[in-house]
Amino acid sequence: MDEIRVPIYLITGFLESGKTTFLNFTLNQDYFEIEGKTLLILCEEGEEEYDLEALKQRNTVVEIIEKEEDFTTERLTAMEIIHQPERVVIEYNGMWLVSNFDKLELPSGWGVEQQITCVDASTFQMYMANMKSIFMDMVRNTDMVVFNRCKKGDPLPTYRRGIKVANQRAEVIFEDEQGELDDIFEDEMPFDINAPVIDILPEDYGIWFVDAMDHPETYVGKTVRFKGRALKPRGMGSKFFVPGRTAMTCCADDTTFLGYVCKSAYTPKIAEGAWVEVTAKVAFERRMEYQGEGIVLYAENVQICDPLEEEMVYFN
Repeated sequence: MDEIRVPIYLITGFLESGKTTFLNFTLNQDYFEIEGKTLLILCEEGEEEYDLEALKQRNTVVEIIEKEEDFTTERLTAMEIIHQPERVVIEYNGMWLVSNFDKLELPSGWGVEQQITCVDASTFQMYMANMKSIFMDMVRNTDMVVFNRCKKGDPLPTYRRGIKVANQRAEVIFEDEQGELDDIFEDEMPFDINAPVIDILPEDYGIWFVDAMDHPETYVGKTVRFKGRALKPRGMGSKFFVPGRTAMTCCADDTTFLGYVCKSAYTPKIAEGAWVEVTAKVAFERRMEYQGEGIVLYAENVQICDPLEEEMVYFN
């Protein structure tokens, strides 16, 4: 991969999701100041406006692209020639697919340094009900999701799980209505975390999977029991398999398998796709499959079981 000479900060989110408010604040912070010029590309006009004088003082120039068909390599290259920016910040239009941006050939030396997605918690459920495919496309490769305007009583744990199933590495942050970062929810688990064997009911598998990914220290050394379908990826070794469940990320044709690496002497006897009940001790180790550290299950017992009536995972 070529070295990034001009980092791009890509800010995504639907209209009125707080993108402009977020950038107005960030661009005026000392920690975000650089010596060279910042190019701010605006692709959407909301109610919030920029303080153009303040941007000028921060050596920031503004370009506007109103139509998606005008967001081209040639247009960006022209901006590069005119402004010679040291950094590019893009407020992306919420109705344009981010996957189209990902396919775009960028000017030489340009590259995405960070993608941040802003979400208005008060309208999140409405957008998920009506524009889920666009939102999932938006968060699939994002680095951070910022839920703003959160209120007590909002199902924030469910929101976080929904993001994590689409993008496990995304950092999820919640802000209250005053914009203050806060842990404003109590994420109680629907199973006994202190039981000798933590029984994960089928309807709670998704909740456990995401919580174990977020807080592995909670489960390391403990024993869990759950039912899942066995996958046996090539190259893992004869004693390893992945028991898990399928989750729908966007639509019935867009699913992902959620499971952790499991070691068991019984693995050679397990057929690919078989349903199993796994009782295993949880560890947190470096594995090639994770490209780093992740949950590893050491099975104490694996039994073939009947398929679940509902294979799909839900996060409520």
